[in-house]
Amino acid sequence: MSYDFDWVDAFSDVVFGGNGCAVVHGGADLPDAVCMAYVRETSLVECTFTGPSDVADVRVRYFLASREIPFAGHPTVATVMALRARGLVTDGPLTLETQAGVIPVEVTGDHVKMTQIAPTFGPTVPADIVAAVGGIAPDDIVGQPQVVSTGLPFCVTVLKDRATLERLKFDVDALRSFSTFLGQPDTDMMEPFWVTLSGATDHGDTFSRLLLAPPSPPEDAFTGSATGAMAAYLWAQGMIPEPAFVAEQGHGMGRPGRASVKVLGERDAITGVEVSGQGALVMSGKAFLS
Repeated sequence: MSYDFDWVDAFSDVVFGGNGCAVVHGGADLPDAVCMAYVRETSLVECTFTGPSDVADVRVRYFLASREIPFAGHPTVATVMALRARGLVTDGPLTLETQAGVIPVEVTGDHVKMTQIAPTFGPTVPADIVAAVGGIAPDDIVGQPQVVSTGLPFCVTVLKDRATLERLKFDVDALRSFSTFLGQPDTDMMEPFWVTLSGATDHGDTFSRLLLAPPSPPEDAFTGSATGAMAAYLWAQGMIPEPAFVAEQGHGMGRPGRASVKVLGERDAITGVEVSGQGALVMSGKAFLS
């Protein structure tokens, strides 16, 4: 069977920036194995598969090369931009059915604002266990790393400076120890999200990296779901003076990405996180899947 697809670079206003995602329209009922194989074929980190919904405007399924995940940020921006490019949605409010719940979205031209769910603050992780995953020293970490989710869990880890961020070196064996500490199975490992409290450019307030384990590509260019979790953590911990800021990621990969972020609610009573970004359509076509 053939399915229309669109490839969109999310959190960028130009092609080859931000993070790419292929959106397979009408593919939500495809078998999991086919969806994962499609992701591997594209060499992207994630792809989405859409379909009708009884509880929202559109149903969206999110896949890595290794598994389905409940939610992801840059694929949400990409999906909405793909729907808009085909005239399937217009400017205004939109709701997406995901495994993380119904996600409200606001569309304005090539801008998409998603409201991620209220954060869940999970366990803290000793600095030495997290540091080993990135090949750095425990005292390179500021504060206490903590697992936070606004739809997908990440261990938010703040680093002391950009130089430390740039010299991270991923250690798969240390990731297994990290995942064992958290009680995660090998098939459901979630990597740390590394953050510095200064931008990659003068426009940014934070700069982040997400290093990935195989079979995914080695690094994610922009991670919208982790950005929401990071924002909630920084606001709750008093590490940022204001709830609204600009997050940057991907510059070291030659794929600069940027998001406007706003944490909703007081530091001790966060109700959600708004993450906004642009999207640029790269290519469209048909995928022959079964």
